Amino acid sequence: MSKWQGDTVQAETLSEEEVAAITGYQKPSKQITWLTNNGWQYALNRARRPIIGRVYARLKLAGVKPSATNAVADTWTLDLSRVG
Repeated sequence: MSKWQGDTVQAETLSEEEVAAITGYQKPSKQITWLTNNGWQYALNRARRPIIGRVYARLKLAGVKPSATNAVADTWTLDLSRVG
């Protein structure tokens, strides 16, 4: 994996410290139990640590039920139709 790809993945996912802060646990097995019990979606990496998307976590912590619709930013386009 290139440095760029690694940086991108790290920017888009929560750090181990952030996952510990949310769950209140340092041990991955306890984090997994907490995440499961509280309805959080996550993936496990090869080291069996939970991986959580940053956008997902922001929505979840804001009380918004994350979905495909609200997790993707709307595409913005410039409308020049009214410019005279």
